[in-house]
Amino acid sequence: MCGIAGILLAPNAADSRALRSIATMTQTLHHRGPDGEGLWTDSDAGLALGHRRLAIVDLSEAGRQPMQSASGRFIMSFNGEVYNFGELRRELEGTGQAFLGGSDTEVMLAAIERWGLEPALPRFVGMFAFALWDRQARTLHLARDRVGKKPLYIAPTRDALIFASELKALNVFPDFHHELDFGAASAMLARGWIPDHQCIWQGAFKLPPGSLLSLTAAEFGAARDVAALRSRVRSWWSLTSVAVQSRQHLLDGTDEELTTRLDGLLRRAVRERMVADVPLGAFLSGGIDSATVVALMQAQSPKPVRTFTIAFGDAGYDESSQASDVARHLGTDHTELRLTPNAAREVIPELPRIWDEPFADESQIPTLLVSRLAREQVTVALTGDGGDESFAGYSRHFLGARLARWHGWGAPLRRTSSGLFALLARGTRQDLFTRLPIPGRMRRAMRPDQFDRLARLLAAGDEPEMYRRLIGASEKNLTHYAPSLAEAGPLLDDLVSRLLLDDTTGYLPGDILVKLDRASMANSLETRCPILDHRVIEFAWQLPTRAKVRNGKGKWILRQLLGRYLPPQLVDRPKHGFDVPVGDWLKGPLHEWSSDLLADLRRDQDDFLDLDLIDTCWREHLTGSRDHSRDLWSVLMFQAWRREQSSATRAPSSREFALAGV
Repeated sequence: MCGIAGILLAPNAADSRALRSIATMTQTLHHRGPDGEGLWTDSDAGLALGHRRLAIVDLSEAGRQPMQSASGRFIMSFNGEVYNFGELRRELEGTGQAFLGGSDTEVMLAAIERWGLEPALPRFVGMFAFALWDRQARTLHLARDRVGKKPLYIAPTRDALIFASELKALNVFPDFHHELDFGAASAMLARGWIPDHQCIWQGAFKLPPGSLLSLTAAEFGAARDVAALRSRVRSWWSLTSVAVQSRQHLLDGTDEELTTRLDGLLRRAVRERMVADVPLGAFLSGGIDSATVVALMQAQSPKPVRTFTIAFGDAGYDESSQASDVARHLGTDHTELRLTPNAAREVIPELPRIWDEPFADESQIPTLLVSRLAREQVTVALTGDGGDESFAGYSRHFLGARLARWHGWGAPLRRTSSGLFALLARGTRQDLFTRLPIPGRMRRAMRPDQFDRLARLLAAGDEPEMYRRLIGASEKNLTHYAPSLAEAGPLLDDLVSRLLLDDTTGYLPGDILVKLDRASMANSLETRCPILDHRVIEFAWQLPTRAKVRNGKGKWILRQLLGRYLPPQLVDRPKHGFDVPVGDWLKGPLHEWSSDLLADLRRDQDDFLDLDLIDTCWREHLTGSRDHSRDLWSVLMFQAWRREQSSATRAPSSREFALAGV
């Protein structure tokens, strides 16, 4: 992985010296590529490309970027990895193509010269965001991988189109304006993350997953706003199309046959992602996804795989012993980091700088720290991300399967059941509930707010309404700004499939991959996700739903696969992950930090946020009558981000936003 940046001037740009900003933009991405910097400028064309290098494959100077193709026609600045570059290289060598080095970038350039950009893109297996300058056609191409593993921000300014791997590179460009997008901010406060199709700044956007933007300087000159640029973006791979077509042609086969096919696909995906010229390891939480990846790594490795996990003092969240059991059985070289509240508090001031859009998935803390731990020993780490979205691992997936059946009960029975759960939600104090002698996982699954969620789901009038409530964000609107409603996806053949599609096109690129990319790259660590291989995703969409959800559990086929490598007692366990007891921390070690940020809101006379509602949530949370940790964490991270922006860019307060027209 690396960091990229670029500038394309409009034809009538007043001063080509703006291209000099490429050095400053690129330097802001040093953490993404500490092993070297490359700049390429063509003043006549009005173009500049920047690159920060994290050397993974071909550590020599032959792998430096921006890189020129053999003919000199193309210049590329590339972030990511193409895992099948060896196979493509052999095919190209069969046509007489010669190579100077051993990098995937050189292979990509040769493939584009041989086959053309759009025919070459579907042949790349991997994660990537790149800028390609065609010197002959004087056209800039910007492309992003299929599922959005690698980020690419784009912004039009008065005289230039600028782009980069992170917003912090755009922030330092002199003409870039920092105007808050109220819809994006509202979405973040409702969900904890900003959807991939939105950006916190009005004047910028993210290139969508599986898409391509091509334009000349003249075409940019005629389209100098976000809407006009978005209209020029075209798709080269679409998960929605894959889902719709696959659900019409489901695979036949026995359970054993389908599991064997998945085994082969994942083995190949893991093997391809184990190619590196630097030390390599894996994150291991002890759950199905990471355990499957590690099992397939160890099965194909001649030496113990290095694995890393996080441990918590809170027994209700600590699953490090389960990760240790998996590591011991597989024979990995396992390292564990015990996370204390003090360690979490110490890292919190870094979060708004690392995630330069406001971000409030609290598992960002252990993800950042396990990345830091892994980087002490390795430069590349494989992860289990993507299993939940393709194979139905979230509670809403198997809950959705149950609710679809419950919907047949009839309206009177559903209304009665809804009323019962609503009474349980209103009549249960959170502080008393947490003292019950039941396991921590079960306790969190049966919180009063979960009773309230069940009540709302059972009260849904029809299946489309149930779908909207299942994918919905917080019921509270913490702002005085009307949030945009989630759009219904395409009509697939069952509710679970619609939920999976929404998660893979929304939650995955908006939350999971943002969390993983920023946490790992802040530590100059490359993370690779075998389950997000597009061939695995396409196979998953061809599976019947019963291969994913069965007997009230999700990821059925992954459990069957893992059972080939681990004993049953290490497979049949509750869902795991790097969860964080943030609700307890807000009342304890993070109380002072939280109170300070909330006091800032009051001093600011904030008219964007609903301060009365936030105060109520804070009081109820502190007294233990309700758990508002998710909503409060979103508010706190938003305010912490504003503090960071105020010092870096002098972002206006919410009151100033309001006076501007909110």
